[in-house]
Parts: sequence; structure tokens; C-alpha cells
Amino acid sequence: MILAALWPVFALIAIGFVLRRAGFPDPAFWPAAEKLNYFILFPALLIRSLSRAPLDDPAILSLGGAILAVIVIVTVLLAGMSRLRGWEASRHGPLLQGLIRFNTYLGLAVVGSIGGADAVARAAVLLAIAVPTVNIFSVLALAGGRDVGLAMLLRPVLSNPLIIACIIGIVLSLTGIGLPPGSAEIIGFLAQASLPLGLLCVGAALKPSMARGESATLLTNCAGRLLAMPCLAFVIGYLWGLGQTEMLVLITFTAIPTAPTAYVLTTQMKGDGPLMAGLTTAQTALAALTLPLVLYMIQ
Repeated sequence: MILAALWPVFALIAIGFVLRRAGFPDPAFWPAAEKLNYFILFPALLIRSLSRAPLDDPAILSLGGAILAVIVIVTVLLAGMSRLRGWEASRHGPLLQGLIRFNTYLGLAVVGSIGGADAVARAAVLLAIAVPTVNIFSVLALAGGRDVGLAMLLRPVLSNPLIIACIIGIVLSLTGIGLPPGSAEIIGFLAQASLPLGLLCVGAALKPSMARGESATLLTNCAGRLLAMPCLAFVIGYLWGLGQTEMLVLITFTAIPTAPTAYVLTTQMKGDGPLMAGLTTAQTALAALTLPLVLYMIQ
């Protein structure tokens, strides 16, 4: 069942990789497609999912607390290791993002394939909590103790269309307003296009040449992200008393590769861009092997 649910997801990533390398349909298509998905299609999916999410369910609050605990524990542990090893912020930032950030397209596609619409709704709540948290921690790590100022710290959060979409969806749900009449179908059409296009763009963004250097660092970070993180999440989820669906969402989002957008933030803040690109590519390739194993073990 798990392999049957996952292979179409990774097949779309592979197709995107092949199409980009073949130059089809055009090199300029992929950045435009990623922008369309990031600003329009994926926010539509989050708004639709969150507007229907049962936000008064105590299990959702437990899921939010569990993902926050995972993120904070890993961030603190890596900060201690960074201090011991003397890593500069340019290196510490990418390594942290390799552990705590996640590919939202892949995560929602996986939980949707296995857990259905209910799992997607809970995953959208997880994103509403985790996305701003990992953005703030990533900026602080890349700043390396420099005074970044409140504006620089909050800009990646307040300008993030995914976070804005989460706020809109949560307000629609909590107020009971729901989607405006006639808009549900339009948003639904946009949402349906998001994940297939997003997965194709994930494959198109892979850079195998970047994953050939610092093999020991890449493998260590990949093992931490793809294997150790879901183990930690399982322990916390068990202690939190999460239900089956919430556990599926928590484990999935800690067992998937880091986000391709981490490269943009890294280069903007003068971090080690090649290292970040290598981590993204290596994790995405290895996740095709580790993710089915992790999900099979927790089941």
C-alpha cells in the first residue's frame, strides 16, 4: 500500500527532472511555473484545506505542539554542535535548514495519497505552525548572532504567501464564514493543479552536480533529516498521544527532504549556497528509498 501510494509522487519528480534536462518545454518555463505555484496554486490548496479543517479538535493542538517540540529540540542540538565544531553562520544555516525545513509539495502529496483529505487538512494546520517557525530559526542561524533587526527577521514570514494563505484559511474556519459563495469551485480547480505541478518543479530544481562535494557532510545531514528526525518525531508523537492520522502527518513531514526555497534564503543571506543545493538534491534522491521504509516501520 505504501509503495503504491508513493511511487506516483516520486515518478512525477523524476519526470520533472527529465523534462528540465531535456529543455522541454522551455528553460524559462520552470521558474515561471514555480512562481505560479508558490503564489497562486499552493496558497489556494492551503486556504481550501484549512477552511474545512476541524480546528477545534484537540488532536490538532497536540500535532502542533509535537512539531514545535521536534523543531526546537533539533535546533538546540545543532546549535550546540555548531558551537563545539566552530562552524560559521554560512555553514550552520544550511545545515540547520537541511534538518528543520521540509518540501511542502512532497509532504502534502504523500499524506494525501495515504491518509486522504482528513490528513491533508491536518497537514495544513501543521504548516501554519511550522512554516513561520522554521523561517525565523533559519534567518537567525544564517545571521550568526548578527543583529538582523525585527524587519529582516519577520520579512520572510510576513511576505510568505503560504503563511498568508494559512492565516486566511484559519480565519475562515474559526469564524465559520467558510469560502465565499461560488468561489469554492474556482479555488478547488486551482488547488488540484498545485501538487502535480509542484512535484514536477521539485524534480526540475534538482542539481546533481551540487551533491558531489562534501560527501560525508551530505550523508550525515541526510541521515539526520531522513532517519533520525522521524525517529525523534515518533517518540514525541507517542508521548503526546497522537492519533493515527496525526502521527502519519508528523512522521511524513519530518521524513521528507528539505525545501528547495531554502537555497534562495541561503544565498540572500550570503550562506553556503552550493552546500544548500547539494543537501536539497541528495535528500530528495535518498528520500525515494528512506521514506517508504520509515512509513512502513511506523505502520
